[in-house]
Amino acid sequence: MFSRPATTLHFKRRSLLASALLSAWPLSYGQGTKPAIADAEAFFRPEQMLGAELAPDGKRLAMRVVGPHGRVMLSVLDLATMSSKVVYSSEAADVQRAVWVNPLRLAFTLEDRETAQGKQDAGPGLFAVDHDGEAYKQLVERQRVWAKVGNDSRLEPWNTYLLNGNSQRRGDEVLVLRPEAYSEKDVGFVKLLRLNTKTGRSEEIAAPLHSVGWWADEQGNLRVVRTRQGELGSIRWKDPQSGEWRVLNEFNVYTQGGELEVRHVGPDGKLYVTAQRGGSDKAAMWLLDPAKAEWSAKPLASSPLFDVDATVIARQDKVLGLRFTIDAEVTQWLDVELQALQLQIDKVLPSTVNRLSLPWSGDAPWVMIEAFADVQPKLFYLYNRATKKFSKLGAERPDIKPQQMAAMDLHRIKARDGLELPVWLTLPAGSADKKNLPMVVLVHGGPFVHGPSWQWDAAVQFLAARGYAVLQPQFRGTLGFGEAHHKAGWRQWGKAMQTDIADATRWAIAQGIADPQRIAVAGASYGGYATLMGLLREPELFRAGVAWVAVTDLDMLHTVNWDDISDDYKKHGMPALLGDRVKDAADLKENSPLTHAAKIKQPLLLAYGSADKRVPLVHGEAFSRAVKASNPGVEYIVYADEGHGWRVPANKIDFWNRTLKFLDQQLAPK
Repeated sequence: MFSRPATTLHFKRRSLLASALLSAWPLSYGQGTKPAIADAEAFFRPEQMLGAELAPDGKRLAMRVVGPHGRVMLSVLDLATMSSKVVYSSEAADVQRAVWVNPLRLAFTLEDRETAQGKQDAGPGLFAVDHDGEAYKQLVERQRVWAKVGNDSRLEPWNTYLLNGNSQRRGDEVLVLRPEAYSEKDVGFVKLLRLNTKTGRSEEIAAPLHSVGWWADEQGNLRVVRTRQGELGSIRWKDPQSGEWRVLNEFNVYTQGGELEVRHVGPDGKLYVTAQRGGSDKAAMWLLDPAKAEWSAKPLASSPLFDVDATVIARQDKVLGLRFTIDAEVTQWLDVELQALQLQIDKVLPSTVNRLSLPWSGDAPWVMIEAFADVQPKLFYLYNRATKKFSKLGAERPDIKPQQMAAMDLHRIKARDGLELPVWLTLPAGSADKKNLPMVVLVHGGPFVHGPSWQWDAAVQFLAARGYAVLQPQFRGTLGFGEAHHKAGWRQWGKAMQTDIADATRWAIAQGIADPQRIAVAGASYGGYATLMGLLREPELFRAGVAWVAVTDLDMLHTVNWDDISDDYKKHGMPALLGDRVKDAADLKENSPLTHAAKIKQPLLLAYGSADKRVPLVHGEAFSRAVKASNPGVEYIVYADEGHGWRVPANKIDFWNRTLKFLDQQLAPK
């Protein structure tokens, strides 16, 4: 399936490409188990363990777990003694992200998982603490004010952020960003700073103007930047001999942004990049020597079916492997010993994708494992290479039982014009008869984003647990399936993108999977827009719809000035991707649900957040008034202070319980 160097590719999931049944240790995937009664709280309550990260020398492990007070706290496990210590905990905030500054010190940010977007009044901040809880220091203000601390030193302002959410893993410094020109819609000039986590002092690092992306080498020296000015972007590389910045690539950021993307600066100065080369429709991973302008003879990783855009796994002195998602996550090791280690762990944990994290330096034997699957939220393990023993650390959602979850499968079908459409299908667990089912067509948002992959999804599993088949069409415009598939969706809102959804639905009917009289369409944002257009264009196909934070009028995307869509995107991106507001005014109006709201007669559940700045509430208010005038089967709810989706756990649970009740009423057998 893949072209690659002489390494074995770790790849394991249940899909068209690997359809063998997964075996059962340590998880049980019983084929005859009846699904649990669907309860939104069980699926949408907050995660209990959010992540773990090995110290650079592999001697300690930092973990983000929910404490007794219900907030995410930061603890450190000493791997020599297996004793743990809570190094930060608060009853008013959750630890959002944590990185090792060096083997003895951590930096972390905060969030509030319980407060709606409209009531959020603090940034993530930045804090540091030693592994034993000592030398705690706040580095960045959370509130939007200046604050003085001891010795008249100032905290960095609230809009200061970790670069790439990472550190250099040595010394006491981290690299941070601070926008100097900022609005709620866009970022202007951005400073790159080196911040000392012990003293709180920072110094600016010189970079080209208009930089919006930065890549440093392992010594912390800035080597590559991505710039943007209006619609014009570039990748620039700093020549270590002359100190001059050289342009490697120039592009339109809205229509050509994926032609060359830097992912890592290797120890030898070569760049690991995502690019399309040799006339290929698919992006692949390449090695580029910027000093000589030489590319590797072959891609490091590629696929004939998917774009490959990898995260580089590296030690202090070398690159170890590439990790990327096609239909499932894949790790392609460039190191023979680590490939053997992956195979060894996969034999013990055969039912999951097993993501391995290793020490950045030193010879500590510890490996941290994140194990997950379509039916299994993340599990966290430790493995000792010397003793060959496993230790279970915790689970993201310990109350989810994989034997009651439903398997995801990827199919490839043909649209009416011959374009190949990838389609995810999830069928309810525990039933031998998977025919003539009620079905929900779940449309992803974006629309020009990556769709779902082979991993546990709360909404999908919640619906499947109630007995619904769930169909997720990867309509044209969706990223990850090549340039042709992506560009085929440009300026196709309400047109070919919409017929793709209908074609996928009819395929499920033709396969005998879906009962043609019991099909609903649902989605958020663009998916909500496609839901409304589906009810309009295919009234005989879709019996009901659930649309939340849905776009209802395409012209409003241009005219509503209190949204968070930048003026540059409206000027340079929307004409190419959506349509020109002036030249295509009639087309945009014709393909707006608001224009035809009175024609929708099917039952409809609409939900919005009052503080949504991506799709402001005016979309919902205008559409609900128009559709209710001729449709008594409309339920409309506004969640106070929520933004573009639901943050408050109680709101998530309420919405999905409403959705389930609505679907059960509308799709019940006649």
